[in-house]
Amino acid sequence: MNVTLRQLRVFQSVAQTRNFSRTGEAIGLTQPAVSRAIAELERELGLRLLDRTTREVELTEAGRSLAARLDRALDELDATLADVAGLADADGGKVRVASSPTLSAYLMPACIAACAKAAPRVRFVLLDRIQQDVLESVRGGEVDFGVVVEPPAVSDLHCEAILHDPFALVTPAKHRLARAASVRWKALAGEPLVLLDAASGSRRYIDDALARHGAVCKVEQELAHPTTVFQMVEAGIGLTVMPGLAVPPGGLHGLAVRPLLPRVERTVMLVRRNDRALSPVAERVWRLVAATVRARGR
Repeated sequence: MNVTLRQLRVFQSVAQTRNFSRTGEAIGLTQPAVSRAIAELERELGLRLLDRTTREVELTEAGRSLAARLDRALDELDATLADVAGLADADGGKVRVASSPTLSAYLMPACIAACAKAAPRVRFVLLDRIQQDVLESVRGGEVDFGVVVEPPAVSDLHCEAILHDPFALVTPAKHRLARAASVRWKALAGEPLVLLDAASGSRRYIDDALARHGAVCKVEQELAHPTTVFQMVEAGIGLTVMPGLAVPPGGLHGLAVRPLLPRVERTVMLVRRNDRALSPVAERVWRLVAATVRARGR
């Protein structure tokens, strides 16, 4: 099927204006040229897209179906062409990065700000997704790279560690475990817990540490966002174990944060496909993100 981009754009305009003359004026073609482009498109598709009368143009069922999908398809094509055009330019272009919610909230704002300062012509687009979806976005090529908690067994991805983030206990300020400067994992035995759910990249670390240190606990609630977890702890529903990155630098009102011993930490990593080199601009943003996060961890 030899359908041209020009034919599709002419049809898109006619579908919007319902008038050949107005379409010609909008896209710089004569009315006969518009008619010819539509006729050629219909011939290639083997069906009628428009019903024409002396006064108006109406879309057929096939025309309505094509028009409904065409705007998005052409928008995606324009975005793709713009991205490709910027591949050779490390100073400008769009870079898509995906990261999990905790990392999006507590790491990525500083990275985006650093990129805006160091490379103002780069558009840094952040996609906020659960960890598994971040990995799939990287594998599928939807994003240039991802920021995740160390994933298990990913031979198809190149990973670079940028931060080691220890876990901490968060309790109501008057809880007995808040009296000590630090808390051992085994001291959590029997305590009710409110934890991040299994979609979080951190949950497996927490479950493994509790099991390894013999702390059998009842998990009262499993939630997606740290802010909700903290509200549950403040309400007295249970204690929580959180990565240190999720705790605001100024602390949490009404709650105590204590280091957990022995120290258990998660590793934050940048991930990209093994079989696809980053564009110069994406490579630059990768380095900026790595440098910004490592500076924070010092």
